[in-house]
Amino acid sequence: MTTLQHVPGLGTHPIAGRNPGRAETRELLSRAGYDLLVIGGGILGTSVAWHAAQSGLRVAMVDAGDFAGATSSASSKLVHGGLRYLQTGAVKLVAENHMERRVLAKDVAPHLVNPLTFYLPVYKGGPVGAAKLGAGVFAYSALSAFGDGVGRIISPSRAAAANPALRTDDLKAVAVYYDHQMNDSRMAVMTVRAAAEAGAVVLNHAEVTGLRFTHGRVTGADLRDRLDGTEFGVDARLVLNATGPWVDHLRQMEDKGVAPSIRLSKGAHVVLKRKAPWRAAMATPIDKYRITFALPWEDQLLLGTTDEEYTGDPADVAATEADIAQILDEAAHSVRDAHLSRDLITYAFAGLRVLPGGPGGVEKAKRETVVSEGSGGMLSVAGGKWTTYRHIGRTVMAKLAKLPGGPLNEDMEPLDQLPRRVPLPGVANPNAVAHRLLVDRDPGHRIDPLTARHLATHYGALSFDIARMVNEDPALGERIHPDGPEIWAQVVYARDHEWARTADDVLRRRTTLTVRGLDTADVRARVEALLADRRG
Repeated sequence: MTTLQHVPGLGTHPIAGRNPGRAETRELLSRAGYDLLVIGGGILGTSVAWHAAQSGLRVAMVDAGDFAGATSSASSKLVHGGLRYLQTGAVKLVAENHMERRVLAKDVAPHLVNPLTFYLPVYKGGPVGAAKLGAGVFAYSALSAFGDGVGRIISPSRAAAANPALRTDDLKAVAVYYDHQMNDSRMAVMTVRAAAEAGAVVLNHAEVTGLRFTHGRVTGADLRDRLDGTEFGVDARLVLNATGPWVDHLRQMEDKGVAPSIRLSKGAHVVLKRKAPWRAAMATPIDKYRITFALPWEDQLLLGTTDEEYTGDPADVAATEADIAQILDEAAHSVRDAHLSRDLITYAFAGLRVLPGGPGGVEKAKRETVVSEGSGGMLSVAGGKWTTYRHIGRTVMAKLAKLPGGPLNEDMEPLDQLPRRVPLPGVANPNAVAHRLLVDRDPGHRIDPLTARHLATHYGALSFDIARMVNEDPALGERIHPDGPEIWAQVVYARDHEWARTADDVLRRRTTLTVRGLDTADVRARVEALLADRRG
């Protein structure tokens, strides 16, 4: 049954088919017994929850913050094969990454993953020569079966014509290759939705305060709702610790004497307004190990990243003034100064890479996923990257199937019998979606072309649900901020269908208002009013 709710300043609109409320979800989590409790709603946790629910397990997933609220929404937004891995001879890894990249772009999330051309400039005196880079990008293309094009070398003048911001002083040549990019926050929300549609019960802003034990085995967790303080618990036959930078904190709840298993590397990024067209991203070698990126993303310019050891509280990680200065300085290797002015900065952010413990600098550490079992039987998973997040989910599921005694085997569908290319919700050709949003409208309810394109590439076919909300209440079709493409219907949709409970959930992760520098005090107040309306 459709009910009507009043939206402060935006009239009345219908709400139907919403996510269950927090009290109802807590009740579900408390009263049911689960096969698997996943603690951590980043890319690893959501991938495992999605695959486990597909396999027939009863799955619960909780996160102390928002889904993908930390590391998983602070990436470089790339779905890529890993060009620099060729330097270490990891040919098989690059080929596997390419395969997963193509599956995401063509079958699983074509509405969220977009092709992107890369320029790799070669400067006089730079760390890598043109001949070596030319051979490298050709080999990189070959490992992707030339599915996106052939890596090659082009002239500085041709590259500058496509990217006017390219610095041409001492530029010898430009290598060209192809990868993909995405909005990591939107990918995460869609994966959580896929897990929920497969049967998982999920709750964000729910902090683990302690683990539950039965005969020395971890069999659940005690939790506290961070939004209202309600305490509750979840019982499960198996618990998976997928808390990213906090993985050792949870392992120490299981065993106080356990040794640290990971180390952290901080990666910061800066977002700027664009002053010129960017028809290609730029990947500029800084030294033998590091590349700095300048990426056209969400109509902005994304710069980064840093790679330095981090030993502080993961909750305190942020982009510092030193980070911003380093990123701008490194970007200046290949970007003209006029495009790097500080008054163009709209946002800066930082995340933490979770790396295996070991000697040497973090820039040389392996980017690999580690799955371990604790003394109480809790599994911990750490590491990984967006490109292979589905593969990591399947890897963890294979580990579950091989646990001694096979505690979940009887209830799991064998992995080799599960479909391997299940699409994320809203899968559709974004060009077709944008076209329909523009033509299937009454004259009085037109959606702006920029908004139509934005909806199509962030929601896919689910854009039509948002469009129907605008049909019912045209006020929801108004832009949230005149300088951005988002509309008020997206806030209501985030609240009722995407588990958004705080202003940052909406502004930073369900929409792009924060990264565009458009989350003004007025915008934030109106968003908070909408969220309070649901809570009331």
